[in-house]
Amino acid sequence: MIKVALKDSMGSDLSVVNAARVSFDKEHEYVKTGDTKLIKYLADNNHWSPFAHTSVQFRIKAPIFVARQLAKHQVGLSWNEISRRYVDQEPEFYYPEEWRGKPVDKKQGSSEEVIDINPATKSGPAMVDDYHHAIKKCIWTYNSLLYKGVAPEMARMVLPQSMFTEWYWTGSVYAFSRVCKQRLSKDAQKETSEVASLISKQCERLFPISWKALGNV
Repeated sequence: MIKVALKDSMGSDLSVVNAARVSFDKEHEYVKTGDTKLIKYLADNNHWSPFAHTSVQFRIKAPIFVARQLAKHQVGLSWNEISRRYVDQEPEFYYPEEWRGKPVDKKQGSSEEVIDINPATKSGPAMVDDYHHAIKKCIWTYNSLLYKGVAPEMARMVLPQSMFTEWYWTGSVYAFSRVCKQRLSKDAQKETSEVASLISKQCERLFPISWKALGNV
């Protein structure tokens, strides 16, 4: 199961306000009515630096193919991930609830057509069984290599992109806003959008005014 756990946070909407108002040597003890307008003005006019005076830290669990898409977001973010060079416990794999069809009118993504169903029902095209067989083969080969003394950093080569990984992801509310805007768009991959949606819910709770002003609500 894909998971996003909030581990830590720093700042609030007030942090954004005071970072902006320090230019005039002003500081507020709480968010006032005019501050809401100020935050919206900052967001609308791409004054990003006040939003960078915040920090959110997540521990995320997702398949490697999802993690590699999200890792493309670098600006304002820090990433530390589990390494299979040091970890050799039994890997966990992602099993989709449904299989989406190939798009007809574009080169990437998927269509809304469902071409397979939950493998737990044991029905649908044979590719469900093919997927399970491939995973079992990878696990067997991986464990066999470890048993023969192969280093985990090499044995991991046989593990597929559907293997779950976990990482700490830390950044400002502004940085995560950029992530969510792109990964919650209509053409984003469904599994990647699931991670972004969970991040968005946490950021909205922590920074309700800023998150709305940045266009994520």
